[in-house]
Amino acid sequence: MKIFKSAALLLTASVLSLSSLPASAIAKSGATVPVDVWALRNVVSNVQVSPDGKHILVMKIESKEGENVLEIYDSNDLSKPLRRLNAKPMEMISARWVSDKHIFGTAWKVVRKSVKRPEQDVRSYKAYAYNLETNKFSEASGDFSIVNNLPKEPNKVLISTGNANRGGTGVDPFQAFRPRAYYRFDLETGAKSLVLKGNDRHPTASFDNEGNPRFTSGVESGSNEQVFYYRQPGDKSWKEFGQRYDLDKHENLYRVLGGFQGLAGFKHDDPNIGYVIDNRGEDKAALWEFDFTTGQFGKKVYSNPNADVMGVQTHSMAWAGNQKIVAAIYPGAKRERHWFDMEEKALHESFARKIPHSHQVSISSRSRDGNTMIVTNSGPKDPGSYWLVKDGKMSKLGSRNPLVKPEQLSDVEFIKYPARDGKMIPAYVTKPKGPGPHPLVVVPHGGPHVNEVIGYDEWGQLLANAGYMVLQPQYRMSVGWGQDHFDSAYGQHGLAMQDDKDDGALYLVKKGLVDKDRMAMFGWSYGGYAALVAASREDNIYQCAIAGAAVADPKKVYMKRSSPNSPKALDDWSQRRGMIGINPINEVDKVNIPLMMVHGDVDARVMYFNMKDYKKEMENTVKSKGIGKCSGGTDDGECVTTLYRSKRGFSDGIVPSEVTMSVGDKQTSYTAKNKFVTLKGADHFSSTLMFEHQKKLYTSLLDYLENDCGPGGL
Repeated sequence: MKIFKSAALLLTASVLSLSSLPASAIAKSGATVPVDVWALRNVVSNVQVSPDGKHILVMKIESKEGENVLEIYDSNDLSKPLRRLNAKPMEMISARWVSDKHIFGTAWKVVRKSVKRPEQDVRSYKAYAYNLETNKFSEASGDFSIVNNLPKEPNKVLISTGNANRGGTGVDPFQAFRPRAYYRFDLETGAKSLVLKGNDRHPTASFDNEGNPRFTSGVESGSNEQVFYYRQPGDKSWKEFGQRYDLDKHENLYRVLGGFQGLAGFKHDDPNIGYVIDNRGEDKAALWEFDFTTGQFGKKVYSNPNADVMGVQTHSMAWAGNQKIVAAIYPGAKRERHWFDMEEKALHESFARKIPHSHQVSISSRSRDGNTMIVTNSGPKDPGSYWLVKDGKMSKLGSRNPLVKPEQLSDVEFIKYPARDGKMIPAYVTKPKGPGPHPLVVVPHGGPHVNEVIGYDEWGQLLANAGYMVLQPQYRMSVGWGQDHFDSAYGQHGLAMQDDKDDGALYLVKKGLVDKDRMAMFGWSYGGYAALVAASREDNIYQCAIAGAAVADPKKVYMKRSSPNSPKALDDWSQRRGMIGINPINEVDKVNIPLMMVHGDVDARVMYFNMKDYKKEMENTVKSKGIGKCSGGTDDGECVTTLYRSKRGFSDGIVPSEVTMSVGDKQTSYTAKNKFVTLKGADHFSSTLMFEHQKKLYTSLLDYLENDCGPGGL
């Protein structure tokens, strides 16, 4: 029996029922949005128009504990859906039109209660195809993603599996080396036929619009060189081109860990010309032409002096066969576009003028005749909105969070500030309402080798709504800002990378925007590691640190993930994340500010042992030194210790004799609560955090900042 079924009127709750949520956990500092509202999963997460323009799919959640429902509407009548679909006992998490009548997507289901090894998902996955005409599903077990719609084969799509990485660009350093398998998937029967199976030499491939494999790279065993290959349609073997890169040398790591260099697309009227993103010996990656007939690079199409080209945008008329690349994309105040097509530019700008609080405007889908479009926007004053453009008229269809109002949200400013060694660090500042100086929360991103551009950021807006200024620094090793920005972080985990974060906070103090005695750090994943490092730094500038899903013991993490076949530079990089640099679990006795840790107990990326081991080490230290008391079970709990405050900051009560006091300073003590919070059933990434997970996280975060972040709270 197939698990998918038509489910007309399965869910009767209205999205409007969410407005009855209780106004719980509003911070004392005057937050205007309840935690329950922030904790919602995306109320509407996807809207698309079919290629023929006749139907619209909407994926939405209708109650705070509810699951995704897929609705399909006649584009001429949005008063009621033609279909309401679910995936019981699984949940649909994605859906997209792949033909006039077919929808392809993925569903998941929790099948285990614990994680035994890194990247072991507690969920199982199925790919599905739904036929609107027959009202029937086909399915295939596994976590698949679309590679190409195969426009010349209307009942088939090209899909891949083998290295699912739900963490985003560049998070998983071994992603590029995991072989993937590519299949033609029959949308009617669910049958798969193998097209290409990756191996150690050619683990992944890029395909053209006809489904032909055209580009790959791999690491040659023995030499540990990254080698690039190409081939023409119909070829059965790969041809090498370009320079080889020795991955035993750390200066070549940016190509792998950046996660964005490689084939970006093809010239719309000449499939022999491709577009490749590559820095080719320069600091910033650019967009280049590549001739597949000669295996040679051609002209540089576009480069930006301040940032890497990280992607391209294709024409909105893709369903009509227009695959023209219309813009190069690079990071800045938002995802910036350098336009090649002035008509597409004018179209996007016209929508930006019409949509309130427009920031990042995109045409997410468009009918074959061009008359019907779904336009999206997201930004500091818009959590994400969906707009229907039909026959020249525009109307709003929904929002990712309709209960958050624009006037409750804060502005975000893109800045650059100097680090202590003179390097300029890009950053985003979310500004709370009212005059400053404000209390500050520094929120370093995870990764650390990712690109973070802040448009609408829920954590930043949550904190700003509670009265905190938020700094999100793009510290060295953040990608998208050039190779030097990345390379300057080599071996600097907990050192110069940490200085970048502190220097950003002190920059805002110097500008008069932030109160120097009211600063904290909150981070997730690598950001959680940074928060642990902050907790044990000398001359601490923070009042407390909050570490979410933190890499608390990088050495143990390395031992569980290391491979004897890893190139030397990649292995060195992995070790320098804490084995050679600062390992927080070895510095528990140096913690000199209050600390809270939060962790999901089925985290597959940063396993739960990180918090459990750190908590045990703190308990042992507190007991052996006799400077406090720990309570609570194996999951939640706290350690109450004594800290001493001076003008230099806080120092650990474990070694008060080591505190260097200025003449005339009075040493005062206070009770600090170090808390440990477990999110049961939560994995690492935001997509796995359900309403109750986010409610507990946000309530704990705001309560800790308000009451336990230094004497009297932040």
